[in-house]
Amino acid sequence: MRYQFLVFGAGAIGTYIGGSLSLQGHEVVFLERQKDLSALQVRGLRMTVEDKEYHIPSPQLISSLDEIQNYQFDLAILALKTYHLDEILPDLIRFKDILPPLLCLQNGVDSEKKLADHLGNDLVISGTVTTAVDRNQKGDITVRRLRGMAITNTHPLSQELLPVFNGAGLNLKICLRPKSMKWSKLLINLMGNASSAILNMDPADIYSDKALYNLELRQLQETLGVMKLMKVKPINLPGVPVRLLAFTIQYLPQQLSQPLISKVIGGGRGGKMPSFHIDLYSGKGKSEVDQLNGAVVRAGIEVNYPTPVNELLTDVLRALIQGKEPLETYTNKPEALFARLANT
Repeated sequence: MRYQFLVFGAGAIGTYIGGSLSLQGHEVVFLERQKDLSALQVRGLRMTVEDKEYHIPSPQLISSLDEIQNYQFDLAILALKTYHLDEILPDLIRFKDILPPLLCLQNGVDSEKKLADHLGNDLVISGTVTTAVDRNQKGDITVRRLRGMAITNTHPLSQELLPVFNGAGLNLKICLRPKSMKWSKLLINLMGNASSAILNMDPADIYSDKALYNLELRQLQETLGVMKLMKVKPINLPGVPVRLLAFTIQYLPQQLSQPLISKVIGGGRGGKMPSFHIDLYSGKGKSEVDQLNGAVVRAGIEVNYPTPVNELLTDVLRALIQGKEPLETYTNKPEALFARLANT
């Protein structure tokens, strides 16, 4: 059966998911900004997956949700950065009566609730992607580590999508615990992310430093503490042993956990800087830190659990993103970050 998919964004995840489905013969339409359409149409989409190169020469592109009335989509895939959600939400609300079910692959733990509050639970499917994908440029990606993706079994379409996505090589798994899925992904998204951006250091260098590793450890322990009070258990995700990571973070002494987790960090990124660093140094003035570390802080307030390290990382990175502090304040200066924490 041939499905029709609408993909929000031809970035790293959108190109990977949408391109993989397109290569299997499904009709895929990408919603992108008008200014990007001509270049994407000329270049097409390019994907490098496990040393194999794929080219989709003439992708279907639209620049406005007004155009979805010309299609009969089975599923929409939200693959935009989390900070774009508020920008597109008014249009989603405007067209909610003709929107197909929406698979939300955004990071963080708040997007699905926001979408459900405005569109209805029946239109929202929660999901996450653990495959590591690099964006070379818009519509041109390299799969760095093939792991998979997960969606929740809370929608009638979920089981139907299983053979469709797996037929496209996406290694889809069904997850029965939506909150655990999103919080487990958030936990791994935090690792070496905010500190790397703030300090302008490679995550491998951060995790090999005893004091900086301790800061990272506290960040992750705060997150697990909040999850425990919310009764949200960490679960394994495709290709990622989150439960083992959580046990290591919570129970092993630092001298044992540091070499183990450093190995994970060093081998997991392949030399690529994490997303917060890329966003900070792109000059776009946006970051997902409020949706990741900030989400931990907000949840900590709700359950009365202190999260000083997550709060520090959120506040400092937000100030850097907004230009309220110069990047040089913390660049290769861990002591400046420690001093800031000591004064909180």
